[in-house]
Parts: sequence; C-alpha cells; structure tokens
Amino acid sequence: MSDFMLPALYLRQIGEILDAMGKPSDVWLQRCGVDAQQLDAADFHPSYELFCRLVEEALQVSAEPALGLLLGERLLVNSHGILGFAALQSATLRQAIELLERYLGLRTSLVRLTHITDVALQQEQIQLVPCYPLGSIQTSVFEAVMLSIKNVFDAATQGAVRAERVSFPCAAPRYAPLAAEIFACPVAYAKPWAGFTFSSAQLDQPLRMADPEALKQAELICQRELSKHRETAAVSSRVRRLLLERQQNFPSLNAIARLLLLTPRTLHRHLREEGTSYKQILQEVRHTLALEQLKAGRLSVEQIAYSLGYNDVANFRRAFKRWEGVPPSSFKGNV
Repeated sequence: MSDFMLPALYLRQIGEILDAMGKPSDVWLQRCGVDAQQLDAADFHPSYELFCRLVEEALQVSAEPALGLLLGERLLVNSHGILGFAALQSATLRQAIELLERYLGLRTSLVRLTHITDVALQQEQIQLVPCYPLGSIQTSVFEAVMLSIKNVFDAATQGAVRAERVSFPCAAPRYAPLAAEIFACPVAYAKPWAGFTFSSAQLDQPLRMADPEALKQAELICQRELSKHRETAAVSSRVRRLLLERQQNFPSLNAIARLLLLTPRTLHRHLREEGTSYKQILQEVRHTLALEQLKAGRLSVEQIAYSLGYNDVANFRRAFKRWEGVPPSSFKGNV
C-alpha cells in the first residue's frame, strides 16, 4: 500500500508519551527496527505495515489501553499544518468540517470523513471511515484521530460548539469514563460507526475567528498539495484505497475509472503497466478483509462471504483456501 501517508510528527508524539511514562522510546523504536533519528528526518515515511507495528508495540510497551486518547490530546490544531490553519479561518463549523472532508488526506490516508444529515432528527453525523483494515489498533486510531479533530473544532469555535455525542464501534473499554471526560460529551459504544453527532443548528453558528481572505489563500495551498499527492500516488494504490473505502459495496472497474477521471481502458493499461489488474487488487483486498474479520470473530463465515461481495459462500471458501491453504472455518483467527 505505497500511498500510505502519515507525518512522522504523530509518531514522535507517541515517543514523547512513552518517555513521559518512563518507558524509553528508544526501546519501542528498536523493537520495530526504527532508529530514533529516522523520526526526525523530513523524508521519513513509514509504511502502513510499520505504522501498525509501531502502534501495537507502543500499546504493549506502555501497557496503557487508552494510549489513543493520550495521543489525541496532544494533537492540537497546529499539529495539522495548513489544514489546521484553514479550519481556524472558517465562517462556521460546517465550513470547517467540509474542509476536513476534502483535505484530511493531506495529513493521513488512514481514514476519511463523511458527513450525513438526518433531517428528521435535525442532526449531523460526522463519520470516520477507515481506508485500511486497522484490526487490533482500530480503537486506538479512532480515539487519536477523533480527539485531534475535536481539538480542531474547539479551536475554531473557541469551545462554543460541542458535540452531542461521540460514537465508537467497539465495546466499552474499562477507561470509558476517561473518554467521556476528555471528549466532554456522552460517549456511546458498540455503535455501527465512529464519529460525532451535532445538532444541525450548531453547525451554522457564525464563528468569531472567521477570515474569508485567509481561508481562501489557505484552501488554495491545500488544493495544490492534494493535487501533487494524487499525481504521485500509484494508480494501483489509489484503486486499492477506493476499494477499501467502499468495502460495503465494491465499485466496479468502470466505476473506479470514473472516480479517477480515467477511461476504463486507460485504467486497465495503467494497472497492467504496474504489474497488476483490477481483479487481482480486488482479490487482495478481499483477502485482507477476510483475515481481519475472521480474527475479529464477530461475523460467521457466511456473513463475511456476503460482506465481501460473494453471492455463493462456496466460492468464498474456495478463494480463502487458495489464499491460506485452509478453509475459513479452520483458520486460527476464527471463533
């Protein structure tokens, strides 16, 4: 997944937390095969696999299950570069949210934001959608990202607008009271999505710090940076990310070509030049998601098959046996 992106700044914050706990960050990095000087290098870009290992090891070294909350608390608005600055210039919280929806990819490719309006309840749902199968680190990642976004909201509104509720798809942890205290609103667990719920009226309250001209200039910079990022990302990586983002209903090759502003023939050619194909990438994504879902143990084999787009469970079982050499029912991650 070569288009994975996460500034080393965020990883340095994890190291500082470990040092403050009396758990030397050097030990944490060594266990992951990373030199401490690498985190300070401007050209250090961890792979997705290395990022997962760093978070998993940090959770083990710290023995702190609420590490995601501790990290999110440290990620203030100035941690997010030009995107944080742009959000501060917004006229309303709705405008700030729209900026984060469009440009969150400048800071990380881990998740994206989607905004859903419930007209009947006059509520707005700001949902986090994972772009990668996060597995055992999902809760920590969601906590860190959501708390850092809350910090942006608080800075832009000067604390005048609060979420009605924060939701997580995981079971309530033992430190749930701490989460409610830090988020300063009710926190609901075992929900189908992660994110914030706001009253619709709150999103349109005028913000005192609004500066239309500064916002315009900041957004132009965001647009240029996003264009550069998209130009350098491999087409196969972009296809993989789109499939992971829309894993509840995988888009066809034609639909992905349209999303990438390409013709299906051009998309096929680019993928062939990169030594792959839409079919091969789809199988890789299904394989990855199948492993994650079996390890999680929340769905039956039949449910997993249908969630991955298999109309016939037997076809899924045959595919899984090709991938792992054993049927899904025998896979050690299944429960």
